Amino acid sequence: MRREATHQLMHLLAHELATPVAPEVTQFVEQMLGTVRPLGVLFYGSGLRSGIDDDTLLDFYIIVSKQSDWPRSRLACLANAVLPPNVEYKELQVAGRAMRAKVAILSLAQLRTLTGFATLNTTVWARFSQPVRLVWQQNIKAGHAITQCILRANVTAARWAALLGPDRGPLTAFWNALYANTYKAELRVENGRRSSGIVDANQDHYERVLLPCWQLAGITFVQDAGNVAPDIAESQRAKAQHQWRLRARLGRPLNILRLIKAVYTFKGSARYAAWKVRRHSGIEIALSPFAEKHPLLAAPPVLWKLWRQGAFKQR
Repeated sequence: MRREATHQLMHLLAHELATPVAPEVTQFVEQMLGTVRPLGVLFYGSGLRSGIDDDTLLDFYIIVSKQSDWPRSRLACLANAVLPPNVEYKELQVAGRAMRAKVAILSLAQLRTLTGFATLNTTVWARFSQPVRLVWQQNIKAGHAITQCILRANVTAARWAALLGPDRGPLTAFWNALYANTYKAELRVENGRRSSGIVDANQDHYERVLLPCWQLAGITFVQDAGNVAPDIAESQRAKAQHQWRLRARLGRPLNILRLIKAVYTFKGSARYAAWKVRRHSGIEIALSPFAEKHPLLAAPPVLWKLWRQGAFKQR
């Protein structure tokens, strides 16, 4: 049964990962990588779910064998090893069109750890239990290793969905309960409807993967008339709730620490901030070479200029 479930899931996820994306996404990745050859590049998020327009910020995870495989400073490599992932901002011209991306970097070992059930960090397995595409791979072996991690993320997510979800309900109810909990555990500004919208946009995916994931997680269940009931004892649920409270308490402090770390390691942070300001206020910020290199030191006069132009007034 477990072997059959593994085969079913690997086939399903490998097919999803290999599904073609918009050609401009592939071109962006190839231009971004240049001569660098990581193990793989994963594409996820709103650009995958909703398509690409002029304001879309693409989301990528770059998976490397070791930290030094991605060009950056020694400090950035150390920070990524201690508190992953590091995030960079990329802005490129693709076929005459400006495209932007937020890029996170993880080693394969980190990806494997952060998609497991024991991790206290909910961010990575929650991201990769959602639809994702492997838009670049070094070779078949690397692609298979990354696919196994994506499978691991789905099994972890489905296990938590059973433990945190209803006693009985439709398949999507368990995913909705899961993402409602993961959003609360992270430092997010989106409203509560965002988590359910993720499931609604990919309902077929979530309905197909839940039960095979439960089989791999060793969770038995009863299915009847469109509903499913996982066989979980009350003592097991109580233990899981205690474990989740720990993850929820740690989630926001961990994300705040990552934001503080990003002040020193976020490559392209000045251009990212300038784009965000223009997007939300319509005010253009001309970045000097000094501001690009020292965004913190350059921030006060920029903030003063924005205040004078009314960027902070309520509309």
